[in-house]
Amino acid sequence: MECRIEEMCEADWPAVREILRQGIETGDATFETEAPNWATWDVEHLPDPRLVARAGGVILGWIALSPVSGRCVYGGVAEVSVYVDAEHRRHGVGRALLRAAIDRSEALGLWMLQAGVFPENTGSLALLEREGFRVVGRREKLGRMSHGPRAGEWRDVILLERRSTTVATD
Repeated sequence: MECRIEEMCEADWPAVREILRQGIETGDATFETEAPNWATWDVEHLPDPRLVARAGGVILGWIALSPVSGRCVYGGVAEVSVYVDAEHRRHGVGRALLRAAIDRSEALGLWMLQAGVFPENTGSLALLEREGFRVVGRREKLGRMSHGPRAGEWRDVILLERRSTTVATD
């Protein structure tokens, strides 16, 4: 699917929030139970990169990074969140967003991106692995799901990481 990757702005929040809500509803995207308001989401994510995929004025998906720690030694490491509208999944939107975010994160000096994915989310796992992420572990029964089709189940989370090939770490 042809789309433009653009900087996310606050005006995009209603569409971004709806796409996040769709992911929450699947029960296989996050432990979160509801999409937050803009102010909360804004504080929890790095200011750059925050990107949306847009086609004909419609937001098809989004990607943003979160710090993994407040300690300065982890300043070059961020966690990836990528969500695609239910009607536009499996059309290359997630791949376009992830590639753009990788390029932007490396330009900003980030040396590692990481992701935590439920093992049942095979589409996200495949996308991340295609774009150079590798599985580094499995956190067994990390949390109990409180909502959705898997409510009450203890969930494992697959940890993946992608080390930059352009940002020096030696």
